[in-house]
Amino acid sequence: MHVNNKTYDVLVIGGGHNGLVCAAYLAAKGKSVRVLERRSVVGGAAVTEEFHPGFRNSTASYTVSLLNPKVIRDLRLYERGLKVIERPFSNFMPLSARPGDYLKVGGGLAATQAEVAKFSAKDAAALPNYFAMLDRVASVLKDLLLETPPNVGGGIGDLLQAWKVGRKFKALDMSARRDVLDLFTKSAGDVLDQHFESAPIKACFGFDSVVGNFASPYTPGSAYVLLHHVFGEVNGKPGIWGHAVGGMGAITQAMAAECGARGVEISLDADVSEVIVERGCAVGARLASGEALRAAKVVSNLNPKLLFGKLIDRTWLPSEFLQRIESYKCGSGTFRMNVALSELPSFACLPVDGPHLSSGIIFAPSLQYMEQAFFDAKTCGWSRAPIVEMLLPSKVDDSLAPSGQHVASLFCQHVAPALPDDSSWDDHRETVADLMIDTVTRFASNFRQSVIARQIHSPLDLERKFGLVGGDIFHGALCLDQLFSARPVLGYGDYRTPIAGLYQCGSGTHPGGGVTGVPGHNAAREVLRDRWR
Repeated sequence: MHVNNKTYDVLVIGGGHNGLVCAAYLAAKGKSVRVLERRSVVGGAAVTEEFHPGFRNSTASYTVSLLNPKVIRDLRLYERGLKVIERPFSNFMPLSARPGDYLKVGGGLAATQAEVAKFSAKDAAALPNYFAMLDRVASVLKDLLLETPPNVGGGIGDLLQAWKVGRKFKALDMSARRDVLDLFTKSAGDVLDQHFESAPIKACFGFDSVVGNFASPYTPGSAYVLLHHVFGEVNGKPGIWGHAVGGMGAITQAMAAECGARGVEISLDADVSEVIVERGCAVGARLASGEALRAAKVVSNLNPKLLFGKLIDRTWLPSEFLQRIESYKCGSGTFRMNVALSELPSFACLPVDGPHLSSGIIFAPSLQYMEQAFFDAKTCGWSRAPIVEMLLPSKVDDSLAPSGQHVASLFCQHVAPALPDDSSWDDHRETVADLMIDTVTRFASNFRQSVIARQIHSPLDLERKFGLVGGDIFHGALCLDQLFSARPVLGYGDYRTPIAGLYQCGSGTHPGGGVTGVPGHNAAREVLRDRWR
């Protein structure tokens, strides 16, 4: 076994975006930091890779909105070359192959109202109140994103933090408090049914409630997942989604460049096999190569199940804590594909080339359709009529494909993280990929024939490649018992762990998943607050 004699201030396990953010903030305070990334490319699930000669795309995460503006500013990401192009519409939803049978959402309130009025004048009139309700609740919760959750049962510091949090909610009037309660406890379907009557607009909004959420839109708590997706902004414009030029890897490459400028060491192909614990304190990490590295503190960007289940000797952890981690819910029902295309899809409902092709294209015409997709996946392993969101990033970024050709990102749900017949996803991935292609082809007849190549990521592939346990894009379900102070476990919601000197900075901590950088930002602050050996 080789022992590196250098002792670092901090070792960060996992070079995903939150690990890079955490490392950059620590280095800015003069700490010596080394990031250990298992793969041969930095960025975790936010990477851009060539999947067919001449065709590149965001491999896993695929769209920008939740990246926190403070993180962008502090890490100088725009100065490092990041450029984000806004979507002209939030979403385009083909409803059938009939001409004109579609819904477009975005482009301003008046434009969305005109679209919704095709199906219900009452719903068009209801939109302003619905948006105002979401904005009212989201504005309060946005203020909590950069806060460390108070630990229930903690000391005076946690009481003060709990008081700060409670004061934000006390400022709301009773109507807004009721909205908060609804969005934290009710299903997205119940909330949307209260506001709207027509299926298309409920489906378009309800899609956000099942993204990364292996559930029906009528599952209690799914309204929060919908809310989680409205926290974002692009170029200072709230509620907008965008494309990072060069793919999602452009974000993490900019982060890595800033880390380098601050003196962070980034090691690729550095697979950590163990967190070294001595006398109850984390003192370093051992690589699969056998090399042992020492540090004053260790920060993990991994899914909590991976960290505590595979990298730490169980004898150092309280048995009740381990039981909680073992029951921590993971599995987002996600099947992710990248497709090389010889031409753009032509939708029968709107066959012209236009800005709708630069938007998120959703194939899921109703909440009932989404609910049946979940039921199918629970009983059969995957939806017979799946939910698909497609983006065509090469429409706005010609660096991703050869001239005249294109790439498509397909984010598909629902599939079961573990198949009910105990078979392997390796035995079914091609069959399910065909189904996803067929789903799009029903609305765009030229789609299947235009496919040159495809890259497939089943839940098992996502776990093996990116460490997304159960294919969970959020590092754990965004349900009420796994949010804020309870993420990942009540009593350790402040980025600390039962082991002194060991911290978490990944999406398994507050505020959860998405390419936000917030867990990394918050964790770095807590690491710096604690005593240093």
